[in-house]
Amino acid sequence: MRVRVATTALGITAALLALPACSTDTTGAKHQTPASAQTGKPADAVHKPAALSSAALESRLLDQSDLGNGYLPKPDRPARHDDITVIGCPALSELGGDAATGGTLTFPHKAKATFTYGDSSSEISEELYSDTANKLSAGIGRIFDAMTGCPAYQVVAGGTPIDITAQKLPAPQRLGDQQWSQLLTFSTALRSTVVRQTAIRDGNLLLIVSGAPALVDRHLGKALAKATATG
Repeated sequence: MRVRVATTALGITAALLALPACSTDTTGAKHQTPASAQTGKPADAVHKPAALSSAALESRLLDQSDLGNGYLPKPDRPARHDDITVIGCPALSELGGDAATGGTLTFPHKAKATFTYGDSSSEISEELYSDTANKLSAGIGRIFDAMTGCPAYQVVAGGTPIDITAQKLPAPQRLGDQQWSQLLTFSTALRSTVVRQTAIRDGNLLLIVSGAPALVDRHLGKALAKATATG
């Protein structure tokens, strides 16, 4: 079964179209225990603090001084509007309509930064969104459920077939109000990339950290602390 999806959330499109050469990452092996990707308290339907502006979110992103030596900012790639063909995943097929119209994680208040580390084959990306707790929870939950609803599927992006496996991971339950985590493997005929992706909702903030599993583990707590700091 095929469904054409114009865009995917969480920066996955960029990862599909920019797999670094020789990027097989074995650090994800320690994360192979299946577990629920969502834990924590449900979104609060009563208390709705005002959303933060994109400029405010930008100031809460990690920068080079936060990350330490060896990290370099990666320029944003131009937006790609090519259709992406998803093969063999009914869960993503059901989400196709929303994704194709930009209805998934297109919150108006957002900021993003990506860094390369060391030899530039490893990357870490941070995304921040702000909206009501319910909207953030519903948006990210639908994406994670769809992506992990299929253990293996294929995406054709820019004429390149990419095999993808997705696995739910234990989420860091002591961080934020809700948590989701997954391990994604992107494979082509020549290379393979392992990406850990963890999302944390804290009140009206949604933090998503993606990249090499070891880098995500190293900087997730720091990213949340800066994103939720006041004053």
